[in-house]
Amino acid sequence: MGAASRPKSTSGRKRAPARRAPKKAAARSRGIEAQGCRLDAASEEVAGLSRRIEQEGGAVLGTYREPLGGSPVIFASLPIGSVEPTPFQRDLSEAHHKKLAGVLDKTGLFLDPIIAVTAPKEGFWTPNGRHRLAAMRRLGAKAITALVVPQREIAWQILALNTEKAHNLRERSLEVIRIVKGLMETDGARPEADFAYYLEESALVTLGLCYEKKRVFAGGAYAPILRRLETFSTDSLRKALHVHEQHAEKVFELDELVTGVVAKLKAKGLASPYLRTFVVARVNPLRWIQGEPPPLEEVLKTMRERLAKFNTDRIKQEDLAVMGGPPDEG
Repeated sequence: MGAASRPKSTSGRKRAPARRAPKKAAARSRGIEAQGCRLDAASEEVAGLSRRIEQEGGAVLGTYREPLGGSPVIFASLPIGSVEPTPFQRDLSEAHHKKLAGVLDKTGLFLDPIIAVTAPKEGFWTPNGRHRLAAMRRLGAKAITALVVPQREIAWQILALNTEKAHNLRERSLEVIRIVKGLMETDGARPEADFAYYLEESALVTLGLCYEKKRVFAGGAYAPILRRLETFSTDSLRKALHVHEQHAEKVFELDELVTGVVAKLKAKGLASPYLRTFVVARVNPLRWIQGEPPPLEEVLKTMRERLAKFNTDRIKQEDLAVMGGPPDEG
């Protein structure tokens, strides 16, 4: 059945907008001219934020309109003690920030300002500068330069903004579940689908719950299934999170059975970094389903039933040679 003729879902859930690379636009067809980027520091658009920066011990170094959408931005120097990463970011990589500190120390130059927004009570949050901030602190810096944006909601766009170190699946998932829990206090009644841009993929919410429970969880083995079957809900964020929690528990139940099969294969002397992924793929019914797939709960139930009948005696080392993709994490 073609995509156009698939029946509409009645579950109240919908998929995130497709992420496509924008088409190449005609030259000089968008945004504002260079001269139009000027913005008077006394402008009402930035006056309140400028006062906040000065009150926090910072200094406004310049104001401008960013050239794509024309939004106001303040270039500022902030006391380094007043800046913290957003509370839902990835964990700090010791190796990455120490390496960065070494480079900064050698050059004696900090030329890559962090992005910052005002924190809810005092100080500032940076959604994409955790490692640069840690590196500067390691070097004993007193201040850090930042592009301070008036719209605090930019802090939720962490996955799109963070360019200093590529996210792996675990990091993306943990950041997404932290964003969801951070939104719960003020926006728990809003539809989950309203936050599709911030959360990127519905599957990452469930995987984030799994990684919170077990940091070495083999999310890569289950991500393709969750990505195909989980969609953003039109139900409230609070209610949708409860559904994700139920899904995460079912995935954990499945993973326990997978672990048992993997142990039997290892006992036979079979070796591969993809053993878990191999077992999951063998019992995944989605490989043969065309058109609209069944609900996730039904797929996981089928997989549990197949695992209970999994015949490890029929698996040979050459069967594992065809596996690819990311190695198992757990």
